[in-house]
Amino acid sequence: MSQLAHAEEWSVADAKARLSELLETVDREGPQTITRRGRPVAVVVSVEEWAYRKRRQGTLADFFATSPLRQLGGELDIPPRDDQMREIDL
Repeated sequence: MSQLAHAEEWSVADAKARLSELLETVDREGPQTITRRGRPVAVVVSVEEWAYRKRRQGTLADFFATSPLRQLGGELDIPPRDDQMREIDL
């Protein structure tokens, strides 16, 4: 099946043959998936999207402090393990 200009998935062959169109679509519509034999293998994103996603936003402690579970008053209940720890030789 040939990929349409507004598709979110492109075969490797279509992506190679229509690279300029793929890049224009990324700019207009956002990330596009490239597939090989029907399986996703890569995502093409704009430079702005990549910079946004790559930018570090706080610490791990900040992430947990702003977690939706915490905001909703949820508690993470991890029951203690009853089994003994394994001994390993180093």
